[in-house]
Amino acid sequence: MRIAVTGSIATDQLMTFPGRFADQLVAEQLDRVSLSFLVDDLQVRRGGCAANIAFGMGCLGLTPILVGAVGADFVDYRSWLERHGVDCASVHVSELRHTARFLCTTDEEHNQIASFYTGAMAEAREIELGPIADRLGGLDLVLVSPNDPDAMLRHTDESRSRGIPFAADPSQQLARMPGDQIRELIEGAAYLFSNDYEKGMIEQKTGWSDEDVLSRVGVRITTLGPKGARIDQVGEPSLHISPAPELGKADPTGVGDAFRAGFLSALAWGLSLERCGQVGNLTATHVLERIGCQEYELGQQSFLDRFAGAYGKAAAAEVAEHVRCYHP
Repeated sequence: MRIAVTGSIATDQLMTFPGRFADQLVAEQLDRVSLSFLVDDLQVRRGGCAANIAFGMGCLGLTPILVGAVGADFVDYRSWLERHGVDCASVHVSELRHTARFLCTTDEEHNQIASFYTGAMAEAREIELGPIADRLGGLDLVLVSPNDPDAMLRHTDESRSRGIPFAADPSQQLARMPGDQIRELIEGAAYLFSNDYEKGMIEQKTGWSDEDVLSRVGVRITTLGPKGARIDQVGEPSLHISPAPELGKADPTGVGDAFRAGFLSALAWGLSLERCGQVGNLTATHVLERIGCQEYELGQQSFLDRFAGAYGKAAAAEVAEHVRCYHP
């Protein structure tokens, strides 16, 4: 299954605040917030939604096609991704801008405050899917993940016009985009990804109810943090996917991207939606246990052992026929 993963490619600067953001907020002065947090730690990591998702899929043994825009400083990052099975031949390299930057501070309760500098990502709107499809002999699915808003709209429109199934993942751009653009991104999507907070934001900004949204997409996937995930389809009972137990909690950054990587990988293997959600949850758990979005390792046997422990031996046997983790 040829899956093009479009979206942001960035460098993450991750900081840790040894306190609670909530304790620093003055309720009577929220209209004039001026805060500075002295952080204990700084980690510089590879990131960006599309790159994180493609990395996870590569670690599970697939060859995802990464589609996005970067700067000339992408050389080492490209080598890293290609060594983990990612096809980077369709990444656009800017002659003017640096690769995007994500700056995020996390407090002791795993709340986050973040900023994102687009940099070269602004040129993603110049990328056409047609030549990519021609190079690969066609595309089976296009994931439209957070990116330059015009690029997201262009990829969605081109997918529709070319008859390529697409998955909508507006997540981080929901706050910026108006309701009419969000409706355009969602309408006709084969799959719609969001977390539970973003689910409410989608409905609020589009003016659509949950039923309205569901009638416009094939499958709606909602991640629920420590409660797992929910999968909905018109005319089918809601499917709850329990979380995979974690060995510890280090940093939640990139957990949603890893879920998508696992879900799409299982989808490419032709597994059921239940198995897709389970592979997504376990992949996401690996990210939660490390600082950084691409610092985890998926070992073949350990992944299957943990999968069996979380979801049963029969479920693990189904996955074992397909999964080919990057690490032994």
